[in-house]
Amino acid sequence: MHVSVMPAEVLEYLSVRPEGIYMDATAGMGGHTALIAARLSTGLVIANDRDPESLEMARRNTAAQADRIRFHQGRFGELAQALKSAGTEKAAGLVADLGVSRYQLTEAKRGFSFLSDGPLDMRMDQTTGMTAADLVNHTAEKALADLIFQWGEERRARKIARAIVRARPIRSTLHLAGVVERAVPRTGKLHPATKTFMALRLAVNEEPEELDRLLAIGPGLLVEGGRMVIISFMSIDDRKVKERFRELGREGRARILTKHPIQPADQEKAANPASRSAKLRALEIL
Repeated sequence: MHVSVMPAEVLEYLSVRPEGIYMDATAGMGGHTALIAARLSTGLVIANDRDPESLEMARRNTAAQADRIRFHQGRFGELAQALKSAGTEKAAGLVADLGVSRYQLTEAKRGFSFLSDGPLDMRMDQTTGMTAADLVNHTAEKALADLIFQWGEERRARKIARAIVRARPIRSTLHLAGVVERAVPRTGKLHPATKTFMALRLAVNEEPEELDRLLAIGPGLLVEGGRMVIISFMSIDDRKVKERFRELGREGRARILTKHPIQPADQEKAANPASRSAKLRALEIL
């Protein structure tokens, strides 16, 4: 079952008005979209996602509210197009949950996880772009080590990259996880391949670049008084959001609504362990 992160906090900081137009930039399976739509009368929520499979699930999950939702498949850089296709140029609010959906992590064929064997894919949109298999099997050792170190914050990246190159061709998720585990044995609770898998996912989907695009264009997609709410799960992403929000504040373009990042209450963390590392930041366009 899909559980939205910090649902009450998202609604509070978006300050949803019944007649407003809102964007869920990472609709996933439709959790936040449904919450926003339930607050609307004449308003509209644009549900955007890169993953067509997730978007189809979101359609089914929000079928009862279909008259208040417009769906759009695309990257963050295409959000202006999503607004235009809904007949408008600006929104009253935008929310982006940067986490990976439970469906993507648990569906073996998507290749995001080493919990079960599957193809090394990891693409949010499986119709385009390179796969994780392309990366691990064809990237030079030094470049692969740099990627794992930078995006996975994995200090043992060189040893892991060397082991991957020696084991090529890497055939599946469990094959890769095994190669990494033999190269750098487990030292704590975290599986040795966790950071490597995260780094590959980020690289395959160009997630750092996509977040940069969202932070660059997002404020310009909002009306005066519009709200932007971003939920991040990695410190590297939260730092980017914090720095961009501060920059907008210094320029007099926005008012920061969260002096410090908002985190889930203990009750939510206990009920939904996946929310534990979530951090929410919000601002209002001036």
